[in-house]
Amino acid sequence: MDMLHTLLLYYLLIINPLTFAIYGVDKWKARHGKHRIAESTLLMLAAVGGSIGAWAAMYTWRHKTQHKQFSIGIPAILVLQLALCFALHG
Repeated sequence: MDMLHTLLLYYLLIINPLTFAIYGVDKWKARHGKHRIAESTLLMLAAVGGSIGAWAAMYTWRHKTQHKQFSIGIPAILVLQLALCFALHG
């Protein structure tokens, strides 16, 4: 594995648990009436590589599953990211 692939793997191993945790924090804030994390931030975390963490968090905590931009958007982002990976690796 070359250096770029190694760095990408480490990045994904960081961004996905981070995204998962941030979705969990937002769910906690929602339950406790606290100031929430912006939906645009949650979607951006998925778009920059945290789509697996976002998808897992949505169904682990049943968070944002009723919002179409999340229930459709997060899987769509994940599919696009996987397609990009396969396209880049031939």
